[in-house]
Amino acid sequence: MLRYKLLHPQILEALGSAGHGTQILIADSNYPFVTGANPAAKRVYLNLAPGLISLTDVLEVLLDAIPIEAVHAIHPDSDQTPPIFDEYRQLMPNIEIQKLGRFPFYDAAKSSNTGLVIATGEQRTWACVLLTIGVVEAG
Repeated sequence: MLRYKLLHPQILEALGSAGHGTQILIADSNYPFVTGANPAAKRVYLNLAPGLISLTDVLEVLLDAIPIEAVHAIHPDSDQTPPIFDEYRQLMPNIEIQKLGRFPFYDAAKSSNTGLVIATGEQRTWACVLLTIGVVEAG
């Protein structure tokens, strides 16, 4: 039995084979999961029903399991910042969130560095992040 938050066997397997620089896509229910990410990436579908499971629920559990060195978030081309960005800042106060437009975000998610794609039931629009795994320091 595991003693930490992350219990999902497919996600644990994907993280166990990932390393420094591997990217993880966590995306809302509008994202093109099949065509909008690296075809070789492990895909985990957690989109049980509208609103279940939320992107921030998944993000919170992953932040407990792995170090993150960079975050890219999809962002509309307008000046309006989506409300979910406030939650990103609360969960990751020490990490700069880099904003990418829709198509640059898709291109980044299609990179061979993307090793895990997690589909959520998140209904808010512009709620997709690409996490880059950092390093675990010795000691």
